[in-house]
Order: sequence, then structure tokens, then C-alpha cells
Amino acid sequence: MLNLFSRRNVLLTSSLALAAGYDAGLGAPAVDSPPRGSPIADAIGASFADGKYTLPPLPYGYDALEPHIDKETMTLHHDKHHLAYVTGLNNTLKAMADLRAAGGEINAALLTGLEEDLAFHGSGHLLHSVFWASMGPGGGGDPAGPLAEAIAKSFGSLADFRAHFTRATASIKGSGWGVLAYEPVGDLLVVLQVKQHDLQTLPGCAPLLPLDVWEHAYYLRYQNKRADYIKAWWNVVNWQAVNDAYVAVRRMYGRT
Repeated sequence: MLNLFSRRNVLLTSSLALAAGYDAGLGAPAVDSPPRGSPIADAIGASFADGKYTLPPLPYGYDALEPHIDKETMTLHHDKHHLAYVTGLNNTLKAMADLRAAGGEINAALLTGLEEDLAFHGSGHLLHSVFWASMGPGGGGDPAGPLAEAIAKSFGSLADFRAHFTRATASIKGSGWGVLAYEPVGDLLVVLQVKQHDLQTLPGCAPLLPLDVWEHAYYLRYQNKRADYIKAWWNVVNWQAVNDAYVAVRRMYGRT
């Protein structure tokens, strides 16, 4: 999920793509993947094309999540902030290629800086892609199916999960993400409190339901009232999309 492009997190990159039903890095449908039209699958497929990372379109209108998330915030967040990650990611990859093509011994300091940029921009791009797709008009309510069963298994109850996720996300110091993720070793769901999306992660986890709590995600409407934003966000969660991703990633790990 985070620090996606380091060697130690190769599993994370592939599991995110597989959770969305696409083969990692290629945008092609994976075997036994969810049908096309699944929001998270479509978002991941649209996040890379023709050899470049791309900004996936919103699967709904900019005003579709009102009154919970306003049109102006959605427009700025998607068209400006997310696009900046895409641009930074492509520019970083090009700079790395140029560094390799220069010949001779690669400058370690330059490479280290670029590796940090790669993790930062890549993590931001993929988390945002899943973020948009895990929401939708007419969302909210309660999860059903395998996801609901997994939540009960991992957290005790849906109420306990909501309380855990809400508290972990609301209490992040500064900017960050709350993330419901699948952990394949224990075949469990976990909540990650991510203060820096390029550093804090559990390798191998696949993000299923991320919530962005950087200030640009809510400040225009909610100012400093992060708790109110989180409470409103539960009303736009697309549980079917999250369930589809959960089922797909478990299948790819042979857990079904």
C-alpha cells in the first residue's frame, strides 16, 4: 500500500492491483477477477496507460457526494492534488531513467532522493485511486457478504470496527490516512493509522478502504472539524466496491 515501489513492498503493489482485478502494472484483467464495471477495478485500470501513470476519472460527478463532501473540494482534490502525485510519479521515473542512462557510477545521493520521491508520489497516486472508487452516491449503510463476515472476525463487530477506524483516523497527528487493509498472512482485516503514506505501512497489505485526512480533503467545508468530516464520510462509502476488492485479493492469495 505504502512505499509501493521499494523491493520490500513488491507484494503490496501486486496485491493492490490484484484486489482491483488487474494484473500489476499492466492494467489487464487478472484471472478470476471481478467483472469490469467494479469501481475499484476500473480505477486501477485507468491509473496506468500507454506506459505512463494517469489520473483516473471520478466514477461519478464532482457534486455526487454532496452534502457530505462538497463539489469544490472534490474538484480541487481530484484535479489538482491527485494530479500532482501523477505528475510527480512520472517525472520521478523519467529522472531515474535519465540517471541510469548517464552511464558511470550512479550518484547515490540523487538516487536516494528519487527513491523517496517514488514512494511518496506512487503511494499518493494509488491511495487516491482507491479512495475515489471506494465512495459513491447512494453509499453508506452497512457492508454485506464476505466483507461483513471478515469485519466481524477481525474486529468483533461492525460497531467495533467503525469505532476503531474512526478513532484511529481522527487522532492522526497532522496529515495522513486511515486505511482498512487486508493482511494476507493472518487472513485478517487491519486498520492502519498512516501518518506518512510513503513510510508507515505493513508490507503485503492491500488497501481496501482508505480515508484521506490531509486538510485539503475536508478543510473547505469542515475547517478544523475532522471528526465531523469522518462522520459524514461513512455516508458515502461504497461497500459493494470494497467487498469486491476484498473477495478478489483473498482469491489471489488462495484464501477462498
